Amino acid sequence: MPLIRETIITTTGADGRPHVAPMGVTVEATGDGERFILAPFRPSRTLDNLLARRCAVVNHTDDVRVFAGCISGRRRDWPTVPAERIDAPRLADCLSHEEIVVEEVEDDPVRPRFHCLTVHAATHAPFRGHNRAQAAVIEAAILVSRLHMLPADKIEREVEYLSIAIGKTAGPHELEGWGWLMDRIAAHRGGENS
Repeated sequence: MPLIRETIITTTGADGRPHVAPMGVTVEATGDGERFILAPFRPSRTLDNLLARRCAVVNHTDDVRVFAGCISGRRRDWPTVPAERIDAPRLADCLSHEEIVVEEVEDDPVRPRFHCLTVHAATHAPFRGHNRAQAAVIEAAILVSRLHMLPADKIEREVEYLSIAIGKTAGPHELEGWGWLMDRIAAHRGGENS
């Protein structure tokens, strides 16, 4: 089974503007370290940017609002700064990042796979661990990204379970991100009933 890390991918658009998107990236162990495989769905801005620029930044953050904000549509304007060696930005407040370049593209009608090599990595702040609420917000963000594919009872069960961790361990950032995602789920429910 592949190792998948939930990360934030930053790319540069044709207009030169940064694009920030959550993505689970597959990590492959190699003799030289690790390689990343990115598989964005069609259509997506991340896919277009990867095809045009052939590079991206894998950002590692413990601010789960970035995941929740992007997925819920509540916030996408996270501060970025230029990367060191590639034509893509990185999150200004990430804990660490890896600058990657595309080596090979496996075309696919649904999810092309971009095999990438790391050309630069840096650590900016210590990782102090995740609390359960952070993991719950990330899981809820994944759930929200699949609302169109999941039955209502599955969504209800998942939210009920994840809310236990929110109630026990959430801080202000986790509560804010959770609220954005719950608003998105409520809007989806309302759309189903209209």
